[in-house]
Amino acid sequence: MASMFLLVGFGQSWSISLSILNMCIISAIMSMGINIQWGYAGIFNVGIMGFTALGGLAAVLVSYSPVGEAWRVGGIGMIVSLFLLITTIVAVFFLNRVFRHSSYKYWIIGLTIIIGLILINLFFRPAVQAIEDVNPAVTGFLGGLGLPIIFSWIVGGLFAAGVAFVIGKITLGLRSDYLAIATLGISEIIIAVLKHEDWLSRGVKNVIGLKRPVPYEIDLQKTDWFISLISYLNSSKLGKISDSLESEKLLNQLVIEGSSIFVKLSYMILFTIVLLFILYLANKAQISPWGRMMRAIRDNETSANAMGKDVVKRHLQVFVIGSAVVGIAGAMLITQNGLFTPSSFLPLRYTFLIWVMVIVGGSGNNVGAILGGFVIWFVWIEAAPASQYLIEILTIALNDENEFKLHLIDSVPYFRYLIMGSVLLLIMRYRPKGILPEKVRHS
Repeated sequence: MASMFLLVGFGQSWSISLSILNMCIISAIMSMGINIQWGYAGIFNVGIMGFTALGGLAAVLVSYSPVGEAWRVGGIGMIVSLFLLITTIVAVFFLNRVFRHSSYKYWIIGLTIIIGLILINLFFRPAVQAIEDVNPAVTGFLGGLGLPIIFSWIVGGLFAAGVAFVIGKITLGLRSDYLAIATLGISEIIIAVLKHEDWLSRGVKNVIGLKRPVPYEIDLQKTDWFISLISYLNSSKLGKISDSLESEKLLNQLVIEGSSIFVKLSYMILFTIVLLFILYLANKAQISPWGRMMRAIRDNETSANAMGKDVVKRHLQVFVIGSAVVGIAGAMLITQNGLFTPSSFLPLRYTFLIWVMVIVGGSGNNVGAILGGFVIWFVWIEAAPASQYLIEILTIALNDENEFKLHLIDSVPYFRYLIMGSVLLLIMRYRPKGILPEKVRHS
């Protein structure tokens, strides 16, 4: 992988190479989250994109500055609605306990929910309308807390863990195929909410200009120490130019290129720290008694249940932990992009590809999951330019108007699907347990 990144750096650009590397790290963290669920406990979660989107939402709610006018016109209504929602939930739990053995329990609880929803809507709908009418071209939502965006990585994990707890309570008793359908459906519901509830995150209007945890390129280009650093690193190249005007022009170009590389290197350092921290915790958990218990449940639920292990409870634990890791990666993704676009969360990118990473890398092996994240994302990004390069070489004898050559060039975007499918088939045929299979430990 290191040689591949070096090849891209020398062949294309170092900025592209670092961009791919940063996305590989984020993908590796997502892959590790799913590996914790599938590799440790055999939980088939197909709702990855929903938890990723929750992490992205956390980045908005934490880092975006609060919209004062929106809070003035609709803040009280939202607070009252939240209070009524909590009250309704508490009332349902209380009534469920009080009328546990009553034949009228469901009628009473149902009536309570209906009354609660009516009261909530009396405040919620007018508040939503007022908030979304506040300068909708720019805001039209409540905004966030205005805190450093790096805090959203923790909050994103908490968001995903909280939703995973609720989902797990409902679905983890289902058979694996039904669980997959349920998690996929719930993730689609999460995306639909983010797309249509403009008061929360602007919906499909997108949120742009999120604060960075690293410097901006334009600021670096005006900073004396950075200009001096670039000048020092390229002193031999600049020294060969005698014309001061040309030398200054070259220096400006090098500063612009260097600022982009510096920013990506800064992201790489932050992302790598998170990756290594999660890897350390995941490995410690895997070799602990808890990890051995999870593997026993994964390999034979019936036997584990007969030995007194609460299988559903343990599944809920690992489901929440894995989802939290995915939520952290989602917040990191939006941090790097600097914008939140709910419509970009698609099953192909944030579910199918992540599962391919786990399968190719080796389920049950955290390092394998990381390697799978690097390999698959690199192949996914470089498949198109590599295919175009090969097509140009193989059809060099044909003129530019040749129909076959034009057809191949037009089909370049689809070659990544062909290559990705071929990689998956080859791995499943010759390395069915992945590139780095799970290590069997005998205690």
